[in-house]
Amino acid sequence: MFFARPPRTRLQRAVHRAPVLLFRLGLGGLLGPRFVLLHHVGRTTGRERRVVLEVVGREGEDYVVASGYGARAQWFRNVRAEPRVRFQVGWRRRTGRAEVLPPAESGRRLAAYARSHPRTAAALMRTIGHDVSAPGAYERLGADPERGVPLVALRPGPDES
Repeated sequence: MFFARPPRTRLQRAVHRAPVLLFRLGLGGLLGPRFVLLHHVGRTTGRERRVVLEVVGREGEDYVVASGYGARAQWFRNVRAEPRVRFQVGWRRRTGRAEVLPPAESGRRLAAYARSHPRTAAALMRTIGHDVSAPGAYERLGADPERGVPLVALRPGPDES
């Protein structure tokens, strides 16, 4: 599968980075409220990094995103090391913190997302190499922080830098 592993070739990286380019060109708002541009700090370089992620839930001002590549995703590892982030959803830019959700809550929220968007959720999980045909698969995937799909809440707050 093209996306079952993190991108390794130039073409794969270009495809993954295309939405970031839209945001950098000032057109990220065209993607609407389903995508977020996350600015985070590299844990070893200290340099700013960017990634576009799909919003899988919203509660008040908080946005919840999924780490499709699990704990090995670079952005996920970075926000665990340095949770202060900036993010943009639509045209709105925010400063805040990234908080990894506890496994049980992550599982419940991923299952809720799948109930709300069954076709999209199934397609996304297949794309990253997960079989979700068994009952309870989404909840198990969300609750497995190492091999599953952990969730992260982006919580706006004052600039803490």
